[in-house]
Amino acid sequence: MHEVDRRRQALESALAAGAGGVLASHAPDVRWLTGFTGSSGAVAIAPAPLKRGSRSAPRAVLLTDGRYTEQAKVEAPGLKIVIERKAPATLAAAWLSLQGVTKAAYDSAQTTVAQLEAMKLAVPGNIRRSFFAAQPGLVARLREVKDAPEIVRMRKAAALGCRLFDSILPQIVPGVPEAEIALALEVEARRSGAEAMSFETIVASGPRSSRPHHRAGVDKLPKRGFVTLDFGVILGGYCSDMTRTVHLGKASQRERDVYHSVLEAQQAAVRAVRPGVTCGEVDEAAREVLRRAKLAKAFSHSTGHGVGLEIHEGPRIATGQKQELQPGMVITIEPGAYLAGEFGVRIEDMVLVTESGHEVLTEASPKAWIEL
Repeated sequence: MHEVDRRRQALESALAAGAGGVLASHAPDVRWLTGFTGSSGAVAIAPAPLKRGSRSAPRAVLLTDGRYTEQAKVEAPGLKIVIERKAPATLAAAWLSLQGVTKAAYDSAQTTVAQLEAMKLAVPGNIRRSFFAAQPGLVARLREVKDAPEIVRMRKAAALGCRLFDSILPQIVPGVPEAEIALALEVEARRSGAEAMSFETIVASGPRSSRPHHRAGVDKLPKRGFVTLDFGVILGGYCSDMTRTVHLGKASQRERDVYHSVLEAQQAAVRAVRPGVTCGEVDEAAREVLRRAKLAKAFSHSTGHGVGLEIHEGPRIATGQKQELQPGMVITIEPGAYLAGEFGVRIEDMVLVTESGHEVLTEASPKAWIEL
């Protein structure tokens, strides 16, 4: 059985009682369920038994428009494909009703009010009111646990990220604009086979390193100070994500102390990763270290997040999160300390939850103190 067939089967098994079908239109969900990578598409699944007299009908259908006729056939072989000019989600709703489905689950977290109204108009009036069952994160929750082919792709994406960091180090010199470093890294990423960057590359230097999501611009790297690089690549459709912080020139003892406190916090959180541990417990492992170092208030965001077809997926590694880690999840561990107007430090790895513990996918890139 092909990986996407297994995923659709898993989705059917996960449907709440009474939901006779499912409609997915969020692009990453459609790709996960069918292999189709186009920007406009929806997938409808009508589990057996189908409408009387239509048992030979396909259990799943991919709906898209004429721009993707050839692409859909190549990327989703063996799946029934419907090509129409109408919105794919609307077509999917109509198709499900024609199969005799009387209730269909959809992801309310990814569907606008306008889209839902259009979907309702596509089904007969006598079932319209009760046809749609809102299930936020319907497919996203299943995507949190990666299967073997996904893990292979993510290992490759993470490995490419590590090589890119090594390649950019010689170019991190005083006077070079932050945007030039970001551009050089992104050009090398494409030369190395990346389909795109996972997100806009962050290069934050000197006092700007205290801004967690600083945008690389015309500001030049200082003669002395931290430089934080946060970047990722997309390879085989899957994202990587890593952050490394280096120092230009001779650092003060305070800068060294903060760096090593963040590193200790990051390593403590990584060690906490294993099946059955809650996301909140992993987050707390990092915060406890920074609390002892009197840097608790300098850590202004969650410890991490899931990553996969999207750069930000579940689970959320944050305070109070009760969700338990499961084998196959890939998360980031990225604590930081940000001292406004002075400097900031963040260190991030991608971590795979294994049956017995964890595997750091970005291990090839050193986290030890680097002074350039």
